[in-house]
Amino acid sequence: MVRQITIGNMTIGGNNPVALIAGPCVIESREICFEIAERVGALCCELGIGYIFKASFDKANRMSIDSFRGPGIEKGLEILAEIKSRLGLPVLTDVHEVWQVERVAEVADILQVPAFLCRQTDLVVAAAKCGKPVNFKKAQFMSPADMKTVADKAVSSGNSDILLTERGSSFGYGNLVVDMRGLVVMRELGYPVVFDATHSVQRPGGLGTASGGDPQFVPYLVRAACAVGIDALFIETHPDPSKALSDAATMIPLDTLRSVLAQAKAVDAIVKET
Repeated sequence: MVRQITIGNMTIGGNNPVALIAGPCVIESREICFEIAERVGALCCELGIGYIFKASFDKANRMSIDSFRGPGIEKGLEILAEIKSRLGLPVLTDVHEVWQVERVAEVADILQVPAFLCRQTDLVVAAAKCGKPVNFKKAQFMSPADMKTVADKAVSSGNSDILLTERGSSFGYGNLVVDMRGLVVMRELGYPVVFDATHSVQRPGGLGTASGGDPQFVPYLVRAACAVGIDALFIETHPDPSKALSDAATMIPLDTLRSVLAQAKAVDAIVKET
């Protein structure tokens, strides 16, 4: 049985309908974040989908030293706190270092440990001890079954409110593939599973100093993942991805999100017979 986790006014896991974690890759500005949060929030309210707003205050794993990283922890958390209070949305953001955990947990409803860092024991344990749910992304170099060790670290720290996210696996150089069997394997560990549709179509390093991607495949992978059985979707979206300051090659336009979510909800309902 998959654990149920309450975040805000929604419950993720068990046999509950698929939820959505979505937002821009990085906090570019207060205006962009509010536009995305308001539009996606309204869409999810219309479709009856639980929604968590996601944005990173710092992208510490950018390829180039010249790449935009975000506004930093203080300004970033200020914007997230305002979205949370004014729009009534739960918020999620990444932590990259142990010292960030306590500060982020004061604002975020759910913390996220990035894929590259999911084996960093000190960070995993600190995030688990914060008292909030934690989303652990599966590293591109790890098998789905290996995520049991990550979950065990968190649970040993006294926190079972965890989610496990699939975001693609390395397939040679500069390419990712999704093994849909992995969603089943991770869900059998007993924790809600999230499918990260936009990072799964990434082509790491594909643009030389930045990652490329194939966002045209996002709708297909979303439908496939929902057909296999998942608890939440992770989608990065932007009013104009071509102008985004991070992950421009993989984010999907806000205007296309409705059809993706409507199909996801329909497939999910069939699988869960709701």
